[in-house]
Amino acid sequence: MSILKEIPELVEADVISQDTAEKIRDYYRQKGGQSQGKLFIIFGILGAILVGLGIMLIIAHNWDDLSRTSKTGLAFLPLIAGQALCVFTLVKKEVSVAWRESASAFLFFAVGASISLISQIYHIPGNLGAFILTWMLLCLPLIYLMKSSVTSLLYLIGITYYAGETCYWSHPSSESYIYWILLLLALPHYYLLYKKRPESNFMIFHNWLVPLSIIITLGTVSKSMEELMFVAYTSLFGLFYLIGNTPFFKRQSPRNNAYLTLGSLGTLSILLTLSFNRFWEKLRTRDLQFYDVISSPEFIAILIISLMGAGLLYLLRKNKPFTDIQPTEPVFILFIFIFVIGLSSPLSVVLVNFLVFTIGVLTIKSGAKLNHLGILNYGLLIIMALVICKFFDSNLTFVTRGILFVSVGVGFFVANYLMLKKRNKHE
Repeated sequence: MSILKEIPELVEADVISQDTAEKIRDYYRQKGGQSQGKLFIIFGILGAILVGLGIMLIIAHNWDDLSRTSKTGLAFLPLIAGQALCVFTLVKKEVSVAWRESASAFLFFAVGASISLISQIYHIPGNLGAFILTWMLLCLPLIYLMKSSVTSLLYLIGITYYAGETCYWSHPSSESYIYWILLLLALPHYYLLYKKRPESNFMIFHNWLVPLSIIITLGTVSKSMEELMFVAYTSLFGLFYLIGNTPFFKRQSPRNNAYLTLGSLGTLSILLTLSFNRFWEKLRTRDLQFYDVISSPEFIAILIISLMGAGLLYLLRKNKPFTDIQPTEPVFILFIFIFVIGLSSPLSVVLVNFLVFTIGVLTIKSGAKLNHLGILNYGLLIIMALVICKFFDSNLTFVTRGILFVSVGVGFFVANYLMLKKRNKHE
């Protein structure tokens, strides 16, 4: 590095001491070692996966010419090799993250390959959902035995696909409750990452994959009252937004804070979707009986998620002034009341539009107060998205719609100009 080349000259010119020079060299040496370690882990994992796939392709090429006994032996070969590799890693290379993750990734795919091959050889009946469930259950101990984050990520992808296969894409669909148990079994590893390696890339990947998996799968609880899922998802996004505002996640950059990003975008997506009148007109035609509602899985999901969100909101704001509350934080509670009103009154669509507009204005105000162009423009984008929705939803003339777009465009220019002017003045 260029700075290391300059160190002798800086020492000779008495700009830094010899002691400081050694500390600088040690810092960059350690930093370079960490980068190499990360690359070694990545290439080790990719190498293990490619080797496993290559072995399966070689076997597949000669598969039809083999006897049943030979096929059975070859079906178990990747599994035995993967287990041997994991045992070697635990005995000789336990401290090496690259070895642990690579061996675990190889064994993860070897388990799936062995199950499918044995099923094919002996014509064992079954469906894709049962295959994935068996695969994930067999690989679950790997997460903790090998302390493998790659296996945890693959497991999360697997159980999410399992929930989709059994509840979205299969007919007749089955219950998704097994998914939630499987998810809970993986969360201790996520917690250990948070305690021991909170800044690692594996932690960042989990921060994205865990909420995405829950978002994808929450819809599987819906049975006969799908309208209630709008409330459930609004509460879920509200809970994610609050998690993203906890001290640990608030220190993260937006790229790493998936909970805040998904919570904010998800909440606004639902509100903008429901800013149209069609949904509310259909809702008022539904004859929802009180007992049927409170006994439905959709209502139970709403109750659990909303109580968790309300409890977290209280913990975050109990010792802070009300004026410090973020615009999106209380939305999931307000939306419950708007939804109840919408069961019998067209006022709900007006309230949703007003809520989106208020969030946009408060976000702009927050961006101006913090002197943050990103937050300011995000608020302006919210207003613009609402205007676009009204463009397709209202009976306004083209002239009025044009004036609205011009107004938003002028607002973008003026707000950014004033913010930059303010910054230049302070500088």
